[in-house]
Amino acid sequence: MQKKTTIVTIDGPAGVGKTTIARRLADTLGISYLDTGAMFRTLALKIGEAGALDFDDQSIMKFCDGLHFSLEGRGLTTQLFVNGIRIGKEIRSEKVAMLASTIASRPIIRDCLAAAQRSIGTERHLVAEGRDMGTVIFPLARFKFFLDATAEIRALRRMRDAENQEKHIDLASLTAQIRARDEQDRNRSVAPLRPASDAMSIDTSSRDISEVLGIMLRHIDASGGKALFGC
Repeated sequence: MQKKTTIVTIDGPAGVGKTTIARRLADTLGISYLDTGAMFRTLALKIGEAGALDFDDQSIMKFCDGLHFSLEGRGLTTQLFVNGIRIGKEIRSEKVAMLASTIASRPIIRDCLAAAQRSIGTERHLVAEGRDMGTVIFPLARFKFFLDATAEIRALRRMRDAENQEKHIDLASLTAQIRARDEQDRNRSVAPLRPASDAMSIDTSSRDISEVLGIMLRHIDASGGKALFGC
C-alpha cells in the first residue's frame, strides 16, 4: 500500500527567499525539503559540461536516465543527491541559473525531472520548492504558496549574499540578469512561472523571513495542517 503523504508547495522567481523559507518551514514541520531548482541547475550544469545542449530528445532522455536523484534527512538537514553525490555550491552561479532556465523550456527535460520529483513525493511528506510545484508537479498539494518580490530587492539580496562571501557583483548588471530571467520564465510556452489558482501569494519585498514563515504557519495551522505532520 502506497504511503499517504502531504505536500506543501512554494513557488516563485529567484531571490524571493524560497530556499531559506522552505528549509525553515520544513524544519518547523519536521518534514523533508525538496529543492527542485537545484535539480534543474544540476542537470543544466551536467548538460553544459557534456556539450549536450543541442542533443535531440532521445539523447536527452538517455542522458537523464543516467542521473538518479535522492533525498536524505529532514528540515535543515535535508540533502539532495545525484548518483549518490551531494549537490553543492557549484550550481549556484547566475550562469548556471540562466542555463537551467533555458533547458527548462524543453518538455523532455521537465518530464524527466518531474518524474523524479513526484517519485520523491510519494515516499515522504515534503515542502517542495520551485517554479511550477503547485501548478504542474503537485497540482493536488494540500498547501500552496507563491512568493514574489521586486527585481531590485531580489538583486540587492543576492549582492549582499555575495558580499558576505567576499565576492563583488555589479548591482545594475545583476538586476538586469534577474529581469531577463523573469521574462524568460514567465513567458515560456512550457510551465510558465505563475501562481496556482489556489495558492496563497505573499510579497516578500518588505517582509523578513520570520514574517513570511509566520504567515505560512498560521495558514497551515488554520487548515489543520500541523496535525497531518504530527507537530
